[in-house]
Amino acid sequence: MNYLKYTQYVYLIFGAYFIYDGFTKVNEPALGNPWLSFMIAGLAVFMFFFRRKFAKKFEDRNKNF
Repeated sequence: MNYLKYTQYVYLIFGAYFIYDGFTKVNEPALGNPWLSFMIAGLAVFMFFFRRKFAKKFEDRNKNF
């Protein structure tokens, strides 16, 4: 279960990728709509903080037992 501590950072990597993808779509309008990429990036960053809080809560619960 030690790997769960590191999987939360995958969300940051996905967030950074979709922010990059959104900015490339803003600069080149023929590529498509950039707002979907920005929404997915926002969701990925939210999931990073959610998973980090959940992991800390889970770790504190195990310390009490």
